[in-house]
Amino acid sequence: MRIIHGIPPDQIDTAAALYWQAFGGKLGRLMRPEEKALRFFAQVIVPAFAISAVDADGQLLGLAGFKTDAGGLVAGGLADLARVYGWPGALWRGPLLALLERELEPGVLQMDGICVSAQARGQGVGTALLAAIKERAAQRGDRVVRLDVINTNPRAEALYRREGFAPVSRESLGPFRWLFGFSSALRMEFPVAGAGAR
Repeated sequence: MRIIHGIPPDQIDTAAALYWQAFGGKLGRLMRPEEKALRFFAQVIVPAFAISAVDADGQLLGLAGFKTDAGGLVAGGLADLARVYGWPGALWRGPLLALLERELEPGVLQMDGICVSAQARGQGVGTALLAAIKERAAQRGDRVVRLDVINTNPRAEALYRREGFAPVSRESLGPFRWLFGFSSALRMEFPVAGAGAR
């Protein structure tokens, strides 16, 4: 396994499939059918905001996305949604997807998703990707790495706790829980050693 910055150009479709595999339970009701969701994510994934794990053949094993004031892993807007779902579909999906957006703060590297292929789980891929994200935050001079983990994903929460992330708050989705398939998200943060104010 190698950790690289970005996503190999020939692996964008695989990245979209991994993203859907990881977040389809959360986004499924909004982004179905799967074929359209995969097409949408393949169009809007921005490789510059990803760190990838690849095998010896360059095949994608997993990726971790992040978000800064310059952009994020998934950068689609209404026009991108309309290209896949048509304007009627884009106009109702767009505002609902906006509910999941997180405000950026100076000195905070916001994680924008982490996904590991089913066949690579249990091989340390997630741990290696988190280490690379922490390193990226330190290089940028960020003081904190922040992420949100949904209440229906205890396995991910356990990984983040093992890797030094601590809970700071919990946000309820209220009535939107029926749409997204989870009821709350736990915000967790990792303090970046030696980071100063930017």
